[in-house]
Amino acid sequence: MSQTVVAALYQFVALPDCQPLRDALQALCEEHAIRGTLLLASEGINGTVAGSRDAIDALRNFLRADGRFNQLEYKEALHDQSPFLRLKVKVKKEIVTMGMAEVDPRQMVGRYADVETWNRLIDDPETLVIDTRNRYEVAIGRFRNAVSPETEHFREFPGYVRQNLDPARHKRVAMYCTGGIRCEKASHYLLSQGFKEVYHLKGGILKYLEEVRPEENRWQGECFVFDERVAVDHALKRGEHVLCRACRHPVSAAEQAHAEFEAGVSCPHCYATQTPEKRARARERQRQMELAAAHGRQHLGPDAPGQ
Repeated sequence: MSQTVVAALYQFVALPDCQPLRDALQALCEEHAIRGTLLLASEGINGTVAGSRDAIDALRNFLRADGRFNQLEYKEALHDQSPFLRLKVKVKKEIVTMGMAEVDPRQMVGRYADVETWNRLIDDPETLVIDTRNRYEVAIGRFRNAVSPETEHFREFPGYVRQNLDPARHKRVAMYCTGGIRCEKASHYLLSQGFKEVYHLKGGILKYLEEVRPEENRWQGECFVFDERVAVDHALKRGEHVLCRACRHPVSAAEQAHAEFEAGVSCPHCYATQTPEKRARARERQRQMELAAAHGRQHLGPDAPGQ
């Protein structure tokens, strides 16, 4: 049985024709049974999709033929089945939401760090290492000694910088995120605020895990991903975490053994906030999903979490 190809991609590039491009991509993805999410905005493209080898190749060939996507940040992984339940091709204001129109990675970004450079940077105690992801992502895996801004949404990152960082004190900053896209905007913002030596991990955690030699791997834990896999391990295989369908929080193996965890209903992160009525509705939804699976049908359920 052939495996599904999971492709993550992004590029900041001027796209004034988002709607026609969106329609063309929607048609191509439907034709080739590609699932996942593609986001388009005037600033570029971002997404993670899955399909057969031929399907993903067709998508890449389409983007190559366009001519504008010649600097696409692109990475692949293999999975036993599609980690997506549906296809979404959307036009949005931003491909990653910071909420600051003046932050434009097409104008300037920090210095890209490959695996070797990154390890050297984070091993240096003079480097401030920042995880630009959100709190629930950081909780299941991070680089040693990395600082978490404790954000719920990426749009909170500028506020964290204003309140906690100082160009005079923090001479060298190195940042990372899942696939690299958030750091494009984060590095632009730091440079605009007077920080001089700003690095970011090229391709993010996923590219690092793909390229780093096991004996040089500085990553600890699993990496949260925005699809039904929930998290991947050091080998980019599906990890031990599952997603709580009630609160959308990743749940570790230890938490799955907790009395407050009930598949599809609750977990230790949300149990105390739920009413008996809400849990009853969730149990019925879980029952319907299990019935659909038993009959070989796909119950779409709620969307996977987004950035």
